[in-house]
Amino acid sequence: MTSKNKKNSAIKNVMYLAATIVIIAGVMAAVDIVIPILLALFLCIICTQPILFLDKRKVPYTVAVLIVLTCLAIVLVLLGGIVGNSISDFTADLPIYEEKLRKMLSNLIVAINKTGADINDEQLLNLIDPGQVLGFTAFAAGEVGKALSDSFLIILLLIFMLLEVKSFNLKTKLIEKIFGYSLEYLNSIMVSIRRYLSIKTYVSIVTGILIGLWLYVIGIEYALLWGLLAFLLNYIPTIGSILAAVPTILFALVQQGPEGMLWTAVGYGIIEMVMGNIIEPKVMGKGLGLSTFVVFLGLIVWGFILGTVGMFLSIPLTITIKIILEQNENTRWIAVLLSTEKETKQMLNDL
Repeated sequence: MTSKNKKNSAIKNVMYLAATIVIIAGVMAAVDIVIPILLALFLCIICTQPILFLDKRKVPYTVAVLIVLTCLAIVLVLLGGIVGNSISDFTADLPIYEEKLRKMLSNLIVAINKTGADINDEQLLNLIDPGQVLGFTAFAAGEVGKALSDSFLIILLLIFMLLEVKSFNLKTKLIEKIFGYSLEYLNSIMVSIRRYLSIKTYVSIVTGILIGLWLYVIGIEYALLWGLLAFLLNYIPTIGSILAAVPTILFALVQQGPEGMLWTAVGYGIIEMVMGNIIEPKVMGKGLGLSTFVVFLGLIVWGFILGTVGMFLSIPLTITIKIILEQNENTRWIAVLLSTEKETKQMLNDL
């Protein structure tokens, strides 16, 4: 490569980087508009499959859309009602449990200091506020409730998107025929996201039900809320199950003491190990095509750009970016960096 070509390549890379930064800044500035559109888009991808299933069975397309949307609306209303009632009851009792937890931690510090340690309980309690850990439950559920508050706009966007699905397929075929530009990769994006979200939803539902039932059996209050929290946070990769377990375990400690905390931790550990390490990988099959580091990095980046919703959608968004990068010769190397070791070895063998 000549020095001139190298210089042009460097300039292009700088321009790509600058354009990426501008796009990210624009998305962050318009986050209130972007989030409902993204949620509607991913719901559209999920809903497309049952609609096409009904369409193949001679159900008129518009009627199929109406049936699926009705079922979705019922689910959203029920979920919104459960979230609202659970948050209301839990928030009312939260100060009592916070005070109990602070006293227990303070007594523990006093007992440790008797052994010769010199721990300032006030400073430690301010640094590690146990009330904030319990309050995270209300915060997380509240964020979901906040997202659902835009449900009318999301449903409205979803309706128009679903009605466009059939014509969109025709448009992509026409573009390829006239201009010779294939948009087949869009289908790959939809298939990958639909597969991931479908499997993740099934696994999350089972996880939430099992945890809720386990907590109900051992007598932990608000078992429905903890089960709902486990279901929702299971969508967040890597740290979601930990974020769901910690406040629940602390709550069990306050309510039932060390024994309740132990049984709660054992239940969470077994359920998360079976569902997260055995069932989900087996059902997911070949995997996401993303390295573990990229999954965690995507969680941080999308959380920074889009907030809590970005954390929930981090994997679908990262998969989308990876597939788009694979389409361009100049950016394909970035997609390779995002890939798993197994996928990289397969690429090397294919060369």
